[in-house]
Amino acid sequence: MGVATAVFVLDQVSKLVVVQWLGLKQVLEIAVMPPYLVFRMGWNQGVNFGLFANGAEASRWVLIGVALAVSGFLVWWARARLKTLLRRALAGAVVGGALANALDRVLYGAVADFLNMSCCGIDNPYTFNLADVAIFAGALGLALFGTDERRSVKKNR
Repeated sequence: MGVATAVFVLDQVSKLVVVQWLGLKQVLEIAVMPPYLVFRMGWNQGVNFGLFANGAEASRWVLIGVALAVSGFLVWWARARLKTLLRRALAGAVVGGALANALDRVLYGAVADFLNMSCCGIDNPYTFNLADVAIFAGALGLALFGTDERRSVKKNR
């Protein structure tokens, strides 16, 4: 799953560069091209939009377990059922993103989010990361393009 590896590495390198090397962890915000792109430090202990972010240590490990289980299922499903390169790549994007965010939870206790984008008079208060983009794009693509299996339709005569 080359796409999973690429997404994982790209996400982790982006966090290393922005959060650590550029010092976002200390300065908390860097205006890159405001309001279109702002690096804003956020530590997400939950899932999307901070859901399930109760701060409990058990929640952290449950979310890591869920990410590993979903990733394992997607790898199995992609190998067993997905025949086209596009569909396997979409599954790989979800796997790479999920594993990258799971590693953040192991290392930091939360997922490092830093991208904030606003436009057209809409002020977006949320931050996200490249792993989130890959998870969203991969899941959306899988929902739109489905599986390779053809379902037989029985016609009533």
